[in-house]
Amino acid sequence: LLLAHIDVVEANRADWERDPFKLTEEGGFFYARGAMDDKAMAAIFTDSMVRYKREGYKPQRTIKLMLTCGEESPNTFNGVKYLVENHRQLIDAEFALNEGAGGRLDPATGKYVFNGVQAGEKLYQDFTIEVTNPGGHSSRPVPDNAIYRLAGALEKISKIDFPVEFNDATRGYFLRMADLTPGQEGADMRAAATSQDKDAIERLKKNASHNSVLHTTCVATQLNGGHAPNALPQRATANVNCRIFPGRAPEEIRKQMETAVGDKEVKVTLRDQPETPSPAPPLTPAIMGPIEQLTKEMFPGVPVVPAMAAGATDGRFLTPIGIPTYGVSGIFADPNTTNAHGLNERVPVKSVMEGRAFLYRLAKMYAGGK
Repeated sequence: LLLAHIDVVEANRADWERDPFKLTEEGGFFYARGAMDDKAMAAIFTDSMVRYKREGYKPQRTIKLMLTCGEESPNTFNGVKYLVENHRQLIDAEFALNEGAGGRLDPATGKYVFNGVQAGEKLYQDFTIEVTNPGGHSSRPVPDNAIYRLAGALEKISKIDFPVEFNDATRGYFLRMADLTPGQEGADMRAAATSQDKDAIERLKKNASHNSVLHTTCVATQLNGGHAPNALPQRATANVNCRIFPGRAPEEIRKQMETAVGDKEVKVTLRDQPETPSPAPPLTPAIMGPIEQLTKEMFPGVPVVPAMAAGATDGRFLTPIGIPTYGVSGIFADPNTTNAHGLNERVPVKSVMEGRAFLYRLAKMYAGGK
C-alpha cells in the first residue's frame, strides 16, 4: 500500500513570500504549502503508478495507491480512519509505505547524512484536568480555590517522569546515530541503547528531540479558569497533551496522572475518544533489505537509520489493524529549513527527483514481477 495525504495545514497567503497555493520552482527548491508535507510523496506515488501502467509492468504482488485527506485535522475527519472503518477490503495490504521519515541533508556541507526509515509513532492523546467549586464573591476568599487546586495538580503532573522504553526503531536509531555523532553524545547514545545506562539516558533527556522518543511525555498546553474578575472561580480546566510510547494505552497514562495528583477533587479525563495503541512495527529483513540495498546503490556510503516519530502520521490507524506502516521516501532535506507547517515551505528539486527514482524502484523491489 502506497499511502500519502494530500491535505495540508492552513496558510495565510499574505504572510508568504510566494503564493503558498501555487507551486513555484526557484533557486533549486519547490515552494508551496504541502511541498514537503506531503504532496511531493503523493505526486511521486501517483507518477510511479502511471509509469508502471505505461511500461506494462506486471507485479507479482498487488500495489495499491491511497491518497487521503484529514491527516492534518484528524479530529474533524480523517480519510484513513474512514476507510479502515467502512472500506477495509479496499486497503488491505501486508504493509504500507508512508511519509514520516526521509533523508537527512547537512545544510552546511550538502552531504547526505542518513536515509531514514520510520517504524512506529507515539500515540496522541489530550487529557482534561478539571476542578469545580461553588465559587462566591471575590471579597470573601476561601482556602478551597479551583484555580489554586488546579495549579497544584499541574505542578505534580509536570514532575511525572515516565519510564524510558526502547523498541526496534528507537534502539536502532541511537545505535546507528552513535556512529555518526562524535563525543559524549555519541557515547551516550550507544550506552543508552545497549545497556540502558542511567547516566547516559539522563544526559540524552536534556535534548528535547532525544527525550521525545525515549518515553511517554505529557505537557500542559492550555488553561481556562474563572468566569468573572470579581468572583471566585467555579471552574478551572487545563489541557494536558500526551505523546504516548507505542504499546501503552491512554487509560494507563490517565491513571498515572490521577495517582500523581492524589486529589479526588481534581478530575482527569480523556478529552477525545482514544486511538488504538499498538507496538511499533518490526524492522524485519524483508522490510529493511530492499531499503538498504537501494540506498547503497543510489547513495553510496549513506547509512540507513531507523526512527520512531514523536509526532503522528496516518500510520497510527493502519498499524493497529495489522497493516504495519513504514515511513520512507529517499527525499533528502534539512528538516530545519524545509519549514513544513511554517512559512515558505520548500523542498529541494533535486531531492524530489531522487525520491521519485527511489520510491519507483523500491515499490518494484517489494512487489516483484517484471
